[in-house]
Amino acid sequence: MGLLSRKSLFCLFLMTSILLILSWFLVLRSTAPSHSFDLSILPNSNLLAMAENENLDMSSIKAASLHEEHKNARKCDTNKQILKVFMYDLPPQFHFSLLGWKNKGRRIWPDIRAEVPEYPGGLNLQHSVEYWLTLDLLNSEFSKDLSGRSAIRVRNSSEADVVFVPFFASISYNRYSKVKPNQKSKKSVDDLLQEKLVSFLITREEWKRSGGKDHIIVAHHPNSLLYARMKLWPAMFILADFGRYPPTVANVEKDVIAPYKHLIRSYVDDKSDFGSRPVLLYFQGAIYRKDGGIIRQELYYMLKDEKDVHFSFGSIKGDGINKASEGMQMSKFCLNIAGDTPSSNRLFDAIASHCVPVIISDEIELPFEDILDYSEFCIFVRMSDALKENFLINFIRNIGKEEWTKMWRRLKEVEHFFEFHHPSKENDAVQMIWKTVHRKVPMVKREIHKEKRLSRMIGRGERGLNVASVPRNFW
Repeated sequence: MGLLSRKSLFCLFLMTSILLILSWFLVLRSTAPSHSFDLSILPNSNLLAMAENENLDMSSIKAASLHEEHKNARKCDTNKQILKVFMYDLPPQFHFSLLGWKNKGRRIWPDIRAEVPEYPGGLNLQHSVEYWLTLDLLNSEFSKDLSGRSAIRVRNSSEADVVFVPFFASISYNRYSKVKPNQKSKKSVDDLLQEKLVSFLITREEWKRSGGKDHIIVAHHPNSLLYARMKLWPAMFILADFGRYPPTVANVEKDVIAPYKHLIRSYVDDKSDFGSRPVLLYFQGAIYRKDGGIIRQELYYMLKDEKDVHFSFGSIKGDGINKASEGMQMSKFCLNIAGDTPSSNRLFDAIASHCVPVIISDEIELPFEDILDYSEFCIFVRMSDALKENFLINFIRNIGKEEWTKMWRRLKEVEHFFEFHHPSKENDAVQMIWKTVHRKVPMVKREIHKEKRLSRMIGRGERGLNVASVPRNFW
């Protein structure tokens, strides 16, 4: 009897459930056109079962399911591409005050919605990378639209992928690296700022947590951060090249190469062609250089008498930038020769002019080369080959119209990757730098995790850099 009672209860439950499901489908049929279900509101796992019950077209169901998966994947991809950056609220003396900005009251940052302090012009501007990155992080707090954005500022360092140090090292070197005659201290303002920066960073919990490996420090001018670089080497540096860094302090695996900001004007609405650019090869700049730049004077004597080659001394003084703009826009090829360091701003001036760069610099590292194939729009010549008699000029003369036109078109396609803007634009230089940083984050995290393997066995004072006390008068 007990067995029969249990079976009766089970049958009653089963019949009630079936009636409930049937009534649900009848409600759907009565409130919508036949088979016009909104498939997007149902989980993908229920779609096929529903198709069997309702005799719907299986191909439509599968297409709808695939569409939902792709849509969700795109949402996930978008979220993954946003780099979360914690930025220290360093005093203005480390950043915008170096540009002449006067902070009112105790404000740390200018209100960039109302005022954007200008970066000094001339040659200073070519190394202004830290300025554009800082502006972008400040602007991210006011921007609701994340489309095209690669990084945002977060206020909690534990949520961040990386930690950004807003020290304008390049302008600090350019303007404040010399000791003034009436100055009491024997050290320059630049040296004092670097000392304060090191003392501040190595006592921060954020630095101790990672040993500084997840910190981003911009030192684009080759001579900037001369003191601090040797103390802060675990950090990820954003540099112009590695010419003045030992490989233990900076290298391509750990650090990021960023483009110079070009000085000449961009060639807007370029309708030139192979025949309308009469100059075959163009170079204008400092000819007599030290270190690796000695090649410039040797090439000068080899090329100066060629009738369709412009190779002369030049500077930005007077009307120098306008003349260089006109000269590059009238040339098919532009020489980019190693100077005191492997890189120079001339490469990015050439790209902005759509003048095919001829790069003669064996040690050069190029921005975004992990995703850009420079051989599509640049010519590379080994220094040893370039110094052979007539090699370079004959090599360039043998590049015909079709090959040149292909590279010229590619230059116009990639030039936006090297443009700096505020507000930044999708895939401009600012966003490309953030993307490069983001691609290095997994490696940084791996190194941090590896270091923690034996962290319990190591005394706190032995991890990372030796901790020094912060001077009381730091602020």
